[in-house]
Parts: sequence; structure tokens; C-alpha cells
Amino acid sequence: MCRQTEWDSSEVRSYHSSQCGTLKVPDSYSQRIMDSYHVQTQQNSYGSSCTNGNTGRHGGAAGPTTTIYTNAHAYPVASFNYATMSYAHSEGGSVSPPPSPRSNSSISSAYSSASSTAASLSAASSGSSSSSASSSSSCISSAGSETGASYEHLDITAQRLAVLSFEQVMKLNDVMNEPVSIHGRGNFPTLEVKLKDLVNIVREKLEADVVAGGAGMTVKDIRLNGGAASHVLASEPQPYNDLDLIFAVDFSTSRSYDRVKSAVLSSLLDLMPEGVVKRKITQCSLKEAYVGKMVKVNSDGDRWSLISLGNSPGHKNVELKFVDTMRRQFEFSVDSFQIVLDSLLLFYDCAEMPMITENFYPTVVGESVYGDFQEALYHLQKKLISTRQPEEIRGGGLLKYCNLLVRNYVPVDPQRIKTLERYMCSRFFIDFPDIGQQRSKLESYLKNHFFDEGEEHLQHQYLMHLFEVVEQSTYCNCVLGATVLRHDPSA
Repeated sequence: MCRQTEWDSSEVRSYHSSQCGTLKVPDSYSQRIMDSYHVQTQQNSYGSSCTNGNTGRHGGAAGPTTTIYTNAHAYPVASFNYATMSYAHSEGGSVSPPPSPRSNSSISSAYSSASSTAASLSAASSGSSSSSASSSSSCISSAGSETGASYEHLDITAQRLAVLSFEQVMKLNDVMNEPVSIHGRGNFPTLEVKLKDLVNIVREKLEADVVAGGAGMTVKDIRLNGGAASHVLASEPQPYNDLDLIFAVDFSTSRSYDRVKSAVLSSLLDLMPEGVVKRKITQCSLKEAYVGKMVKVNSDGDRWSLISLGNSPGHKNVELKFVDTMRRQFEFSVDSFQIVLDSLLLFYDCAEMPMITENFYPTVVGESVYGDFQEALYHLQKKLISTRQPEEIRGGGLLKYCNLLVRNYVPVDPQRIKTLERYMCSRFFIDFPDIGQQRSKLESYLKNHFFDEGEEHLQHQYLMHLFEVVEQSTYCNCVLGATVLRHDPSA
């Protein structure tokens, strides 16, 4: 089932720089921060501006509401509330290493960096463009020493991040402009909307005042996650079944969960086609018609919720995840990618003609919560299975693992994978102890992950892989055996 495969770190770095060079990764963390958040104004013909008032286009008289894009990265010089400064606090302002997946980490936990650190980064970017790279690194290092963090910690943080190339930004733009169909039950119409428009509508509802029907919450950042993020980053086409979006919000009060649900359902109401009498549609009926799954977690350091939109088999569902804290954000390295969308959304809002070209596109940052972006990308390109802290993987990790096997992924370490299989099998039967739950989970997984044309035969191969893994790792395989027989075309 597994072939012997050994990779050393030097091969990963070599591959990344030679064949897998779709990422423009800066040489230093300080350069990354300056490149992403404090691009200097350039005098060129490619710039465009978005202003509120009679302010200059390139002059120093431009006020705080002016956005100037450069030809190289098309990222605004002026800071807008929900994008540049917010994300600078998220990643750029964190001079200590971010929480590991073992701790009570979260999408938003990196925002706790001190304001003095952000000021140090801003001061570093305000220097002349002719300053050397060493002086820039020195500034970042001194900022880290003020909080007791070393420069090595910055390197650890930098390993998680990468700046997307033009080709990857183009693929991301295609995903964001892809029409999404949210199918409704009964007589409810199918809602057609571009993903970028859906994201903007949901964010506006979340940030609107409670008296105006919103949630009154602050959205710290928005990320594309899961298979769609892997599709954007990989050089080869990657199939994906769902569009996973992460909204970083605050769930400090129990009422916040209800406000998030209300904001999402209100967004669906706004998407109703013309001619529909909206005043007669209740949120309860919207939930029954368009929500396929709703999850609320508030225990053991986890505070997040999931709302899955769409009920039609064979179509991509939109998974909206609202996260305050989440201890485990990934299962394997190949599904650990998150792409921050704020700069791209800002580009759509403020560019006079939001057309992405090789000389005019926003800086977009990706992160691997696995901990090493280059290594995770290498695993994705070479179809390798690897993870960290396998004991933290939930019951669904077993199903994901077998899905990778049936798609010709192989373990990085065939010896250690046996321990991983035992962990995942044990967790599966803990999370789904009832026979009915196990069967329902398996049938739902098959329906949602093998619906493309020509993939029907993979269902039986998948179940055979699953049966083999469970048989070698546990004694609880009777239910899986019965399910395999039901899907065996020769039975």
C-alpha cells in the first residue's frame, strides 16, 4: 500500500527553487513585511487611485482616504481599516512565533502583538528606498528584542508565509469571480452569485450595526482555505469539492453565534432574485432551504461555527467558517494552506479598472498552518502525505487520509504512518461510536467527494482502502465491511 519514500530538507528547498518556483518568497522576513504592507509610491504610468476628495494622485498632500497602487504589486500605500493595518497586526506585527497547532491557536490569535511592534515596522518602511537589506533586517531584529523575541523567531514565522506569484493571483482571481450556485429545497430558487460578491455581502452583514440588522462584529480577516486554496497554489490542476472561507471574528459572548447565523441568512435574503416577495420569507425557512449543515463549537478552547450553503449533490458547496479560536486548523500538510483575501478584495473595491495584469496586481499572502510553506507545497506537488501532532486529528481525518490514498498520494514516512493510522482509526470510532452514525458519515462522504463524472469507480476503491486501514489498525471493522459489500459491483 505504501512505497518507501525519503526526502531531506535540502531536496525540498532545491525543488522549491527549481521546479516548484511559482512562489515569490522574499529572502528575509523584513523584506516580506515591507513588500506586503508598506510599498513605496512609484512614479509610473501604471498607477491608479481611489480618492474621496480633492487630493493629489502621487503627491504628499494625499489624505488618509487616498489609495495609490504601484505597477509592481498594486497594493495601496494608504491603510484601509479592514485590510492593510489589520493584517499587519495579524502576521507582520507578530515578532514572536505564532501559536503551534498543539496550543489553543486561532486565526486571530496573532493579532495580540504589541502596538509598539507595528510602529517599529511602519518606521522601518518609511526609510529611503536606497537603504540596504542589512539595515532593514537590523530594524526588525531590534523590534523583536524589545519584546524578548529573537531574530530566529522571525524566521520561524516567515516559514509559514509566502507571497503569491502573478500566475497564482490570476488563478485566485478566477476562483473569486467564478459563479456559485446555491441550490434551494422545494420551491426556493437557485441563488447565483460570484464568490467575491458573496464574501462582501456576508462581511457587510457581519460588520453592520445590530440595530440595522447586522451582527455588529469586527471581521479581522477573510481567508480561502481547503481544496480551493491548494488549487490556487499548485502548478498542476487540483480538484476541489467545496469553497471553504474563513472569517476571523470574536465569539467572546454566546450571543455572537446567533448573530453570525442571522447575518448569513440575511445575506441569502439579499441574494434573492427580483420579483420574490422577501417580507414573507422567514429566517427559519431560509435555513431549511439553503443550509446543508450548521455546526457550533464552544468547548475546550475551540470557539468557531460552520455554515454550509448548498444541498445539491454534484455541485460545490460554500462552507463559511467563522473562527475565534481553533486548536487544529488542518489534517495534513496538503490541506493546510490559507490565502488571505483582504488585499484582493480591496483591489476590487478601489481600482478604477480592477483588471489584473502582470504589471498591475495586488500583493496576496498565503500561509501554511502546517508550519512550513515550502515543505507543504512540495508535498502538494509530489503527492506526499505528512502531518504533525496526529493525536489531535479528529474523526474525519481517517476519511481524508483514505481519500488521499485513492488519489495516489503516498506517505513521506511509511514506518511512522502506521502509528498515524492507529490514531485516526481510534479517533474515528470515538467520534462516531454508533453504527448508524458511521454508515451515515461514510455515505455522505462518498456523495460529496466522488461526484465528478468518471469517479464512480473510485468509491469502491476508496472503501477498500478504508477497510484495509481499519482492519490493520483495529478490530472494529464490521460496519465498514458491510458498507464495502454494498458498494462492491461484483457482490
